[in-house]
Amino acid sequence: MASSALSFAGKIWQPRCATTDAHRQLAAAFGLPPLLAAILAHRGLDNHTAVETFLRPRLQHLPDPLALADMDKAVTRLVQAVVAGEPLAVLGDYDVDGVTSSALLIRYFRALGMDLRVYIPDRLTEGYGPNPAAMRLLAAEGIRVVITVDCGATAFEALAEAQQIGLDVIVTDHHQMREALPPALALVNPNRPDDSFPHKNMAGVGVAFYLVMALNRALRQQGWFSAQRPEPDLKQWLDLVAIGTIADVAGLTGINRILVANGLRVASLDATHVGLKALKQAAHLGGSVRAGQVAFQLGPRINAGGRLSLGMLGVELLTTDEPDRARELAEQLEGYNRERQSLEESMLRGALAAIEASGGVGQRFGLVVAESGWHPGVIGVVASRLVERLYRPVVVIALDENGQGKGSGRSIPGVDLLAAVEATAPLLKAFGGHRAAAGLSLDARHLPAFIEAFNQAVGAQFRPGLFDPVVHFDGVLALAAVNRALISHLESLQPFGQGNPEPVVLLENVRITDARLLKERHVKCVLTDQQDNVLEAIVFQAWPGPLGAGLLAAGRVDVVGTCTLNSYRERERVQMIIKDARPA
Repeated sequence: MASSALSFAGKIWQPRCATTDAHRQLAAAFGLPPLLAAILAHRGLDNHTAVETFLRPRLQHLPDPLALADMDKAVTRLVQAVVAGEPLAVLGDYDVDGVTSSALLIRYFRALGMDLRVYIPDRLTEGYGPNPAAMRLLAAEGIRVVITVDCGATAFEALAEAQQIGLDVIVTDHHQMREALPPALALVNPNRPDDSFPHKNMAGVGVAFYLVMALNRALRQQGWFSAQRPEPDLKQWLDLVAIGTIADVAGLTGINRILVANGLRVASLDATHVGLKALKQAAHLGGSVRAGQVAFQLGPRINAGGRLSLGMLGVELLTTDEPDRARELAEQLEGYNRERQSLEESMLRGALAAIEASGGVGQRFGLVVAESGWHPGVIGVVASRLVERLYRPVVVIALDENGQGKGSGRSIPGVDLLAAVEATAPLLKAFGGHRAAAGLSLDARHLPAFIEAFNQAVGAQFRPGLFDPVVHFDGVLALAAVNRALISHLESLQPFGQGNPEPVVLLENVRITDARLLKERHVKCVLTDQQDNVLEAIVFQAWPGPLGAGLLAAGRVDVVGTCTLNSYRERERVQMIIKDARPA
């Protein structure tokens, strides 16, 4: 079943998780096929209640928001501000998580009859999170309370400034923190070191929604709502929570699974708010919205403005009630997304050429590429694509005309990127992040030393097999078992994403027929077994390349891939999306 032989794409295939008798019994109890027993095991669903909650994620399963540290302090101050009509501001990050968090608070407070001042820092001139100048500006405008979303947990200087000038700051964030807490009126973050809240993988927009839940309940308990001031239905904004959570690649388990599953239902409604409706039209999406469409179509469009220092475009799109303005903003973001894609492709080609010119990957453990003129808003995306191709931790650095570099890194499983970057700290001006992604800044004169130090730091974590790319599959199926009934069962596991990967199946000894190129990039074919059962299949972005060449050469192969329904011209067909193949 598993094999150490390399595939056409040079990868090793391994089963993701062994099936146990207990999980086979659980799957049978829920009427699920044997394949799903291994999937339940991999997700740690070991009892009836856990499986029930996973398959039917309901909002009533959400834990109490007051279980988060400082949530009571935040709510007490906000109730006071709402009752007194004090001027409030939200300060959000410029990525999708921050933009959806800001839009959520704007929509909620607008429903209360209050306008929220919005401040999104400029990515290039201000950088990430609150800064002292922003705090002084908001105070000068008469703002009394600032709520940060998706940022602020390590903003010591800015929060000290706010405290000194009399601003009350409520921090809502989800990023990793230091042991010391910055001076805020309230700091709501499941990852603060002294918080026992068990759900640590929430996105920033999830934390913001929890703040809204707690505040709404407190206002209800105080009798603030009335016939003239109706209580808003918070479920109407779960689409924002789903988009921000998926785009931030937060794990789709626990709280996040509940929020995202219900949020995608809201996003799929025809009556969705006009901004999201315009965005769906720009992305040519109709009907139900899936997590993958958010990750690869909606999220990048919202993000495009922030990457190019126009983060307020996304906020305005998701908060406007004017259809014409929504269409105009969606078209602008569509244009900026195309510009981002062009920048990304150009930088990727340059980075690959630079790596090749310096001797290729060779024996290097960690790769660093740097170039003057690269756009710092795109370096993280380029780093991710380099990791996909080269399967090494990568840091991409954009150098400016003043000899300063801004870098973004991405890692592979088994390498703690933040630890590797931290080992080079004497060469850096600033850094931060986590195991899988990190950001940094440095003086260009330290670049050669950083390249060497980073390579050594990654090398210190090396173990045999670390750089062998692996494709994990969930089970082996007969080709005839890939049918509508199976796909219906797989659909019950949606939404797929981080922590809940789309199931991958292995089909052994099938014959490739009718293989052909589509758009000079994709390969479409038909899989046939020895009983002449057939299954349509496609692999994307495989040509030119060894996987595409292997499939076009036809013959008998083993394939791994995901199973779905392909809708085309009002006809639905069962289809496999091939991830990899090897000679049978």
